[in-house]
Amino acid sequence: MDKILEAVVMSSYPNNVKQGLVRRVIEAAKQPMDSEQCWSMLELSTKLYLTGDTKYKREIGKEVLEVYGHYHPEEFEEFFNVRFLLSLLQEGYGPLGKRSHYVLDYIQLGLQFVLESPSANSIFSLLRIEVLRKVCERPSPKQCAKISKLLTQHPQCIPTGKHQLLFCQQLIRCIGQFQCVSEGEEEIMEFLEQVNKVSGLLQRIWRTQTSAILPSLKELFTIISSTEEQEAPSNALASVVQFVPLELMDGVIRNLTNDDSITDVQMMMAIGRMIDWVSWPLGKNIDKWIIALLKGLAAVKKFSILIEVTLSKIEKVFSKLLYPIVREGALSVLQYMLLSFQHSHEAFHLLLPHIPRLVASLKKEDSNSATSSLEQLAELIHCMFFRFSGFPDLYEPVLEAVKALPIPNEDRIKHLLGQNAWTSQKNELACFYPRLASKSETGKIGLINLGNTCYMNSIIQSLFMASDFRHSVLNLTEGNSQPLMTKLQWLFAFLEHSQRPAISPESFLSASWPPWFTPGAQQDCSEYLKYLLDRLHEEEKTGKRIYQKLKESSLMSQAVEQHYLNKTLIEKMFGGKMMTKIRCLKCLNVSSREEAFTDLSLAFPPSDRNVHGSTSVLPVEEIGPQFTEPPENAGQLMGSPWIPRKAPKASDRAAPPMSVETLGFQEPGEAANPVRGNDVGVDAAKDPLSAFGEQACAPKDSRSVPDLINYFLSPERLTAENKYHCEKCASLQDAEKVAELTEGPHYLILTLLRFSFDPRTMKRKKILDNVSIPVVLKLPILVAPEEAEEVCQRGKDGAVPGSGFMTVVYDLCSVVVHSGISSESGHYYCYSRECTDTVPHGQPRDGVPKPASDKQLDFEIQWYLFNDTRVSFSSFESVSNVTSFFPKDTAYVLFYRQRPGRQSCLLHEALAEAGRLHGEPSLHKDLMEAISKDNILFLQEQEKEARNRAAYISALPKSPLWWRDLDRDKDDDSSSGGCSPAAGGGGSGSFHGLVF
Repeated sequence: MDKILEAVVMSSYPNNVKQGLVRRVIEAAKQPMDSEQCWSMLELSTKLYLTGDTKYKREIGKEVLEVYGHYHPEEFEEFFNVRFLLSLLQEGYGPLGKRSHYVLDYIQLGLQFVLESPSANSIFSLLRIEVLRKVCERPSPKQCAKISKLLTQHPQCIPTGKHQLLFCQQLIRCIGQFQCVSEGEEEIMEFLEQVNKVSGLLQRIWRTQTSAILPSLKELFTIISSTEEQEAPSNALASVVQFVPLELMDGVIRNLTNDDSITDVQMMMAIGRMIDWVSWPLGKNIDKWIIALLKGLAAVKKFSILIEVTLSKIEKVFSKLLYPIVREGALSVLQYMLLSFQHSHEAFHLLLPHIPRLVASLKKEDSNSATSSLEQLAELIHCMFFRFSGFPDLYEPVLEAVKALPIPNEDRIKHLLGQNAWTSQKNELACFYPRLASKSETGKIGLINLGNTCYMNSIIQSLFMASDFRHSVLNLTEGNSQPLMTKLQWLFAFLEHSQRPAISPESFLSASWPPWFTPGAQQDCSEYLKYLLDRLHEEEKTGKRIYQKLKESSLMSQAVEQHYLNKTLIEKMFGGKMMTKIRCLKCLNVSSREEAFTDLSLAFPPSDRNVHGSTSVLPVEEIGPQFTEPPENAGQLMGSPWIPRKAPKASDRAAPPMSVETLGFQEPGEAANPVRGNDVGVDAAKDPLSAFGEQACAPKDSRSVPDLINYFLSPERLTAENKYHCEKCASLQDAEKVAELTEGPHYLILTLLRFSFDPRTMKRKKILDNVSIPVVLKLPILVAPEEAEEVCQRGKDGAVPGSGFMTVVYDLCSVVVHSGISSESGHYYCYSRECTDTVPHGQPRDGVPKPASDKQLDFEIQWYLFNDTRVSFSSFESVSNVTSFFPKDTAYVLFYRQRPGRQSCLLHEALAEAGRLHGEPSLHKDLMEAISKDNILFLQEQEKEARNRAAYISALPKSPLWWRDLDRDKDDDSSSGGCSPAAGGGGSGSFHGLVF
């Protein structure tokens, strides 16, 4: 029968004729026959299957084998023996030089008929050894795929024990040598399928034997980190990583990055080759492993590796965004590489020529993937614009390409930059490196205490957090002939862009040092602030202009425009005006004088003096002005504090023309209970000028900021030794003096006069009274009567009809706290937040002021605590309660920012327009280069220190106990401490080109 079958197969008959004859032979084979005939047929079918030169012959061989395996199992088992299989695997089949490529397929075919036979175990044992030997010979991807298919279908043949571990390692080495020799798409898809079969086998083994994973990964790292290989390992290795459980990632990365036996060259080679894996299609979690290793290297301060790898690979990663199949992973890696490379613009600038072409390609693609990627790319680009400003010629084509895409807000940008910076990565072994500093998780930078200089540090941080002022300073042009302002610009720029956790303000200190200050001694921060602002003002006033002129506006008269243009930056930001009036009580003549101020010094009233006004605790939602009906004869109310009313007592101050309003912090659940009372002895209900009674109620035994301002603005009697020389009377007379605010500053600075001279002890003592601080403050500003009426009609700024006053709303920005009992000692720190415009400039047109919303109050804006080198997150609750917890820690200097309103609209609009046009201020070239150089220097310092520490640690005894106390923070956050240097804690291509 075998001769008949062979003759039919080898004949020249058409295949359909052959098929009919073969079918008869196969049907006959299902009948009983002798052993010799079975062997002959099995030998022939084996020959056809293994050496057949056509697919037809191999199919016939396969069909005959299956019939005999099914109908003649004993003969098949005797034929399919261990010796025969060993010969097939070791010597092959067929003539020398033309060995069959189908041996593994043949064995897989035959195994299904001997699984229950007595010889099965012997065959399995043989195959466990032989597949390991085969893998060690580095077979082709096709042969490896056949081995994987065999072992996947028959897992009994997978090597066990130590051989299994070796098998996994050798299989990974095989994958590392896989190469696709053809560029055709079908061949590439076939290649990808083969790789997936091999890596799928590894996944199967790892699921049942998890102990094989880590040794396998070690072998993988050995391959990709090798510097001796002439040819780079295949990107097919990416298919292996995707099957490693993510829960093992942290441990694997930690071991790799802290392994001293791995050289920098090896690590650089490994991470570089891993980044190349982003071109491997359909791989899962590859980007997560790449980013995790990059973060791990940053955590152990190996910045030189990160710099080299980023600059050499970032363009290749960027190019993969053109291909949808690998776009998601490539974009994740690109985002981290760019957002972490913050010390220099070099990496971002490498991509600038390629961005417009990619954006155009993604827009043309018009898919969900392309749209999502465009938005993420635009966000990334704007982060880079923010971080590396000052290159308009380079950025213009890119800005044009992404102009129609969404722009992230500044908070989002700062969040992305803060969480991805190399210096923000935490090392779990950081307790071993106590001297290694990392940037605060807040993203803010501290200032080094140079020896009792906390008074300056707290002021500088408060000024820096005044965002409008900071932007104006950073916008200074080069060569502005203002040395002190230039030094402040440099200091602000380093606080904004440095990678260091804290910087030294030594240069600025020496330039801004008041000549009467004693070096090394504690000083008054308020005194320093006044001197600094005065110096900056005078420097510009002498002709060294820094602030760009406001745009001409049709809404701005020539006089008003000139008024603003003539102001210095300090006047624009901190300058206000106050009218002081003195009335002779004999002839009633009034003399007045208007003067400018940059801060208000608020004295404390005598302890027996009640200054609590008519107050009511209001819920946060109810913060709008409460208007009373105007008096019948509004003409009588000309804004004068001396209108006819109940005569004041000679021993007391008169009532202020308008009480100061506040919006304090109210705990949830507190009842809003109105409390009636008198405001400085005058019945508020009877006095139309006291119409604004909206004030946070402070405890009876404590003061509030509005109390101090009301006391400051209330009339003062000049009698006895303080009599006033009246020019009209030409003699000393009793008089009454009053101060009225006529122009509110953009930033209102309030100094609480806590230090007073005690004649008994001949020393300055500190008033430790707790003063409640409102988060929102409303100040009365005196305006001309006709202007007030116009404001009332338009419903702006909360003007009271006929009163001559309007209210200006201020938001709390910073609080400088003094800790101690004397101005000559103690410590300064500050709480700050960035206040920005939260309501549109346009006001309601119906003339009815609308209540402010929660958003307008900005209670949720993040607060920060700046304590020299230490910066941490905080809250308004902490600001409010600091004196309650630490009686010697008292608020001293307060910064408030004016909300947009009629009086400030010109400045607000100019600042807003500048922000829209320019975004974050652009720094000039020299300053950018200085920051980049210092950032590189810092990374080098950190890396050197980390390596020295690692070398020291590795030489110590491996004890689990010796390091236990190193992770305790010796510096208590709640301790106010002394003011020492340590105070405060110190295009497209081919498909083939895509994959490979």
